[in-house]
Amino acid sequence: MHCSKPLPVCHNLGLDLVEEFTSRAREVTATVECVPASSEAIAAAVSRAAPNAKRLAVAEPRDLDPSLFSGCRQLASAFSERTKDALATADVGLTEAFACIASTGSVCVASDGEAAYISLLPRMHIAVARKSDIVARPSDLLRPDVLGGKGLARSFVYVTGPSATADMGPLVRGVHGPHKLHIILVD
Repeated sequence: MHCSKPLPVCHNLGLDLVEEFTSRAREVTATVECVPASSEAIAAAVSRAAPNAKRLAVAEPRDLDPSLFSGCRQLASAFSERTKDALATADVGLTEAFACIASTGSVCVASDGEAAYISLLPRMHIAVARKSDIVARPSDLLRPDVLGGKGLARSFVYVTGPSATADMGPLVRGVHGPHKLHIILVD
């Protein structure tokens, strides 16, 4: 993976944060793709990740430039109705992740408003995050000097791979949320 500028090094493994995040996310069965920060590149990545999507729900980003999701809203599968019933019929949900955790491969998604429903109800969740918003450890988000204190200023969930449980025996995916997690990292 090539980065356009040097990123901080995670001292746990000697890897840069993008490399460690990507490795950890793949270990928990998420897929990761790096694309340029453009509406067209993100829409193309969404189309590659979910080529058979029938209903795509696109959340309004809070931190990313909203125009980055405009190409996704133009995809044939995209819909704009925001009722819980309509969102429950989406097979793909697209949200931003305001942060990523390198040591766990987790993305951090706001848990208030439509992003919560769009990240949890569809069978596939696609999260878009900036490479520069990757931090080394979960505790970094609880510091006011990291990412402008965003982790302290909002309710959010850590999403680590697709939903899975082994409470009743063998591992089952998608019981409490999406069966698939695809992460799009942008410069």
